[in-house]
Amino acid sequence: MLIRRERTGDAAAIDAVHRSAFARQSANAAVDATGLPADPPEVGLVRQLRDDSSAWMPTLSMVAEYHDHIVGHVCLTRAGVGPFPVLSLGPIGVRGDYQRAGVGSALMHAVLGAADALDEPLVGLLGSLEYYPRFGFVPGTRLGILPDRPSWSSHFQLRPLSAYDSEIKGEFHYADPFYVL
Repeated sequence: MLIRRERTGDAAAIDAVHRSAFARQSANAAVDATGLPADPPEVGLVRQLRDDSSAWMPTLSMVAEYHDHIVGHVCLTRAGVGPFPVLSLGPIGVRGDYQRAGVGSALMHAVLGAADALDEPLVGLLGSLEYYPRFGFVPGTRLGILPDRPSWSSHFQLRPLSAYDSEIKGEFHYADPFYVL
């Protein structure tokens, strides 16, 4: 398996990854105009983030490739805590037939390592309280940072990186596309 940056031309394969990864969660979702199941929200989110020049960071959109097929994707985008630029993670997805094989972990380690190498201070996310702590994520309250939507507080987590400064405190704001899900 190879972890690499997203390239021009990968978008359709990345859409397919997120369709597969989140298909179970959206099995009862609405249908589109053709009567087919509508895409999971994560598919549209990645597209909207890619179109948001203030949020999209091409160097931090990564794919897992296995035998020339894209089987996983993760991206970090620009977020903020007050005046401090930080990152948000998501979505991360692994094709259904490659889940539980270490692809997600490999993507997480690669993207967090890349963000650390770029001297980013921290990464925030909304996600599983069982999965993400293994990568060093802690509840946002522990660092004095809360999401700007109180309903997100229970699953809001942060991963401080090497450039983290304890002066970074306050309200976490995601890129605009996260608010239209």
